[in-house]
Amino acid sequence: MSYKICVYAIAKNEMKFIERWYNSVKEADYLCVLDTGSTDGSFEKFKELNIITAQKKYDKFRFDLARNDSMELIPDDTDICVCVDIDEMFEPGWSKILRDNWHEGVGRARYRYTWNFNADGSEGVVFMADKVHKHGMFKWIYPVHEILALKDGYDPNYETLSFPNIQLNHRADNTKSRASYLPLLELSVKENPNDDRNVHYLGREYMFHREYDKAIKTLKRHLTLPTSNWDAERSASLRYIAQCYSYKGNTKKKIEYLHRAILEADYMREPYYELATTYYEKKDYLMSAFYFNEMFKIKERVLNYMSTPICWSGVPYDYLSMCYYYLSKYDKAIKAVERAIDFSPNDERLKNNKQIFIDLYNKIIH
Repeated sequence: MSYKICVYAIAKNEMKFIERWYNSVKEADYLCVLDTGSTDGSFEKFKELNIITAQKKYDKFRFDLARNDSMELIPDDTDICVCVDIDEMFEPGWSKILRDNWHEGVGRARYRYTWNFNADGSEGVVFMADKVHKHGMFKWIYPVHEILALKDGYDPNYETLSFPNIQLNHRADNTKSRASYLPLLELSVKENPNDDRNVHYLGREYMFHREYDKAIKTLKRHLTLPTSNWDAERSASLRYIAQCYSYKGNTKKKIEYLHRAILEADYMREPYYELATTYYEKKDYLMSAFYFNEMFKIKERVLNYMSTPICWSGVPYDYLSMCYYYLSKYDKAIKAVERAIDFSPNDERLKNNKQIFIDLYNKIIH
């Protein structure tokens, strides 16, 4: 059986991304875009490209409503729906993988998603996303940070496929404001006060807005909710609480909550890194070195949205080399800075540090 694929999206003023998006998704049988009020020619461009499109403006915008409206454009004979925002693009071959592996009983599919890229072009935050679904089976819920939810009457015991060889890249327009996120998250939590996911997101958003007391209160509430059982997200809430205490000048509380974050998810590098750098800032180089070394025992990067690229870069080795330098462990400092140089072979500061460590070590052994 040849399954028909529809890529669908919502858009507003995305003119500079449309051609790139179109070229990455045109492997699909259908393309559908709901324009939510563009004034830059985007709506006309979608029509020019023969994309199934309509325009709808909202007095009170919310992402779930717009995405559900966009699904109304999907042709009835579609089998597989793929939600791809206009600032995202697939690497070639994705549609064949879906068609070759889709079968009766499948409801969802996951794929590898790079949410951002570092300044040098390397990948930043990477995780497995899941906006591929069977047509007619799902709806979008939540005003922001929206997710797919099963419609009433459908069997929840559907199969979910996982395709790490399907790659979607997100290259966002960082000039766009996210000011609407906070009120939409507050609305989301008001509508569903015990939804652990959105309480977590709201606490994080308060932190982004520097409302640290609200953030701490909200994130602590997230940890008390009966459904708050994803250890990685709980660990992230504890790390955000620690960051808030740091911004408030309470390093003791920061360290306490970072220790708790490690206990929640000891398989993730992030809490170790934040604790190690905290001790470094306190000039407690022995404790800093200890936690960096504990962090390096974790060899596999977990693909969830809490995984931060700095923990898998040369930066921790740079820190560790300086810890050993201050501890007069120059042989270990040399080894650590060499690992940092592996990541940044043209960094003159690192190369100079290595020579300093070598000179100091030679003085000791001669």
